[in-house]
Amino acid sequence: MLLWILCLAALLLPLTSCNESAQAKGNAGEWVDLFNGKDLDGWTVKITGHDVGDNYKDTYRVEDGILKVAYDQYQKFNGEFGNLFYKTSFSHYILQVEYRFVGDPVPGGPAWAFRNSGVMIHSQSAESMGKDQKFPASIEVQTLGGDGTNKRSTGNLCTPGTNVVIDDKLVTAHCISSTSETYHGDQWVTLEIEVRGNDLIKHSVNGQTVMEYTQPQLDPKDADAKKLIKDGNLMLDEGYIALQAESHPVEFRKVQIKVLPQ
Repeated sequence: MLLWILCLAALLLPLTSCNESAQAKGNAGEWVDLFNGKDLDGWTVKITGHDVGDNYKDTYRVEDGILKVAYDQYQKFNGEFGNLFYKTSFSHYILQVEYRFVGDPVPGGPAWAFRNSGVMIHSQSAESMGKDQKFPASIEVQTLGGDGTNKRSTGNLCTPGTNVVIDDKLVTAHCISSTSETYHGDQWVTLEIEVRGNDLIKHSVNGQTVMEYTQPQLDPKDADAKKLIKDGNLMLDEGYIALQAESHPVEFRKVQIKVLPQ
């Protein structure tokens, strides 16, 4: 009987593994929740100065169905920039994220990090990052909250270790503003990112397209990106998704993906 059970288990394991993989990837055209509303299952934390998986001071947590970046256990921010990576690499998809900024930044955070976070796409893996590396080589869809007075766009583009092409020109500037409205206060904002491999990336905020670009690629002049270049190929056509932590509390109530046919 024991031998029979072991044989049956061996037959079922590959099927289970395949089903889990299919669920993570999702079927083309179907929305799949990457955040389950309960815990950080499927996600890996990487914080500057700490090993992969070390969720320093419980920076990332889930409370009341909300995925939070929180700093209540920090006395001072000392460069502990964080990224929360989903376990699966994606290439062609639409990612939808609902986020909002809350509260005040932790003391010691850089001035530019006020109501500042981002969604990293086409990113290197958490495991491939150096222990003291601040940001993964990736395309950052930057999210910014208003200060209550001044104009400040969101859904911007930043390029840690990368470059892109806009209007047939290689763009090497680190950050480029979108055409979005300003969102003051603690209101929820819907960010949608359409990614089609190396061909097109489009940012939309609350249903309005605010930025488009093509040919995301590694920057050969960047020390972290240089380690990822293989056989001289700079182009990025897939990668991991990560949620940033840059010293201001931010909340996410939805992170879902629709895989697109290639």
